[in-house]
Parts: sequence; structure tokens; C-alpha cells
Amino acid sequence: MSKHALVNRLAEIRSKQPWLVMSAAKNFYLSRSDNPAISHYYSFEANGSNEQAFAIPDGCVDILFDCDSNQPTAEVFGTPMAAIDIELKSHHRYFGVRFAFGIVPDFLRVSAEELVEHHYQFIEVIPESNQVFESIVKQENFTDQVALFKQFYNGQETRQHSSLTAQVVKTISETRGSVRVEELEDLTGFSTRTIQRQFKADLGMSPKAFSRIIRCQSAVYNINHNDQVAFSELACDLGFSDQPHFLREFKKLVNTTPMVYQSRVKEQSYLDRIRYV
Repeated sequence: MSKHALVNRLAEIRSKQPWLVMSAAKNFYLSRSDNPAISHYYSFEANGSNEQAFAIPDGCVDILFDCDSNQPTAEVFGTPMAAIDIELKSHHRYFGVRFAFGIVPDFLRVSAEELVEHHYQFIEVIPESNQVFESIVKQENFTDQVALFKQFYNGQETRQHSSLTAQVVKTISETRGSVRVEELEDLTGFSTRTIQRQFKADLGMSPKAFSRIIRCQSAVYNINHNDQVAFSELACDLGFSDQPHFLREFKKLVNTTPMVYQSRVKEQSYLDRIRYV
């Protein structure tokens, strides 16, 4: 599979950060990207409460700009491997760029492995980025912010992945994370050690960690888009050995139980908050 085919494969996986959406004061604006390396752009104003927000595992690199007029900042976030606290300042306006699942832009001065579970100051890891930082944080219009980042990103490359990693990504994605390592060995003809070493070099994580993220995102998607979800059936569909195992995993990765999460999503009208631009 070519580099561009892998980018397209990864771009099909639409990541969710539901706590960001529910932390918006009102609407969460989202714009799809015409570049397959970028999943989407987003913008929101943080609500006025002191309620804690969380980031959940999504396998994506995010660039998040705090467009405060007095003290603007921007950070590059790698994926967490469990739910983590994130600090959103009350009534601050945020603009974000989320790269497609597994994509690492080549302009970053850090490796894929260094990104996982870490975040960095935007101007420290992206060469010659002061001008685009200043332009974006000063711009109040979301569409214009998107245009500014597109102009900056035009012509940039993504890190190349091996054909082995591409094959493993395809299989894990199609099985929603329920494939076993032994099956990957049979499918690829490579040993577990080789698969893990190459996968970590390309994506910064193990195939098992990748599978956990896929299952987490699949569970969140199902709950977000269905009125009622039978958690026992969902656990079975996602390859968990039993419902208690699924409940423990969900709580670790999303920071609450599936039942409480479902209640919050419906209470705050999650899907109604998203406005496509």
C-alpha cells in the first residue's frame, strides 16, 4: 500500500473528542478538510463553568490554539492512551486542527513515539511558525483561520509508513480492534516482534494500543449516534471477553461508565452542538 493509500485509509477513521464538544459554551464549529492528512478543523468558546474537560485516546495529533487576546498560546498534542485532564480557560476562544488518525506531519521536530501521551509548544516543535501562530490567534473568523492554516500547510508532507504497518492498520481498522496478534502474524508473514517494532516506529505505539483506541472510538461513536445501546451487545461486537471487561476499559479510556456517558451525551444534546461550516 502506498503512502497516499495509507493516508486515505487512516482518514476514513473519524476520531471523536466528545468532552471538547460538551465543554463548548454553545456551539462547536467543525469544518471538514479537503486534505486527507487532516481530519477536520474546529472552533469553540469554552463554557463559563469550572467543570473539568478530558481528552480521550483518539490516535490523532491535534494543534490547539488558545486565541485569548492577552495571552494566546498554541500546543501540539499527541494522543493520550487513557483519559487525561485538559485545561480549558473559561470563555476563551479555541481553534483546533486535528490530523487524520495515525498521521504525523513531517514538519514536527519530534518522533511519533515522542508525541504519544505528550504535548509541546507549537512554536518550539514547528520551525518558522511564529508568523502563522500570530495570524491565527489574531483572526476572529473561523473560516479565515482555516484558510490561514491551509496556506501554511500547503505543500507539507506526512511521515511515510511501511507497507507492513499499512497492512496491520487496515486489518485492525476493519475488525474494529478485535484482531489477535497471532492473526496478524499469519496475515503478514512477519513475527510479532517485527510487527511491533515497525508499527511503533511508524505510529509511536504498539498494535495492541492502536486496537484499544479503535475500540474506544467505536464505542463512543455507537453511543453518540444511537438513542439506546445494549452494552452487553456492544461489548460482544467489539471483541471484549465479557461486559465487565468492556465497562472497565471504557471507564479508563473515557473517564466515566458507558451508562453515565450516554446520559451526558443525551442531556447535553451532543450532536446538536456540532455546527458544520
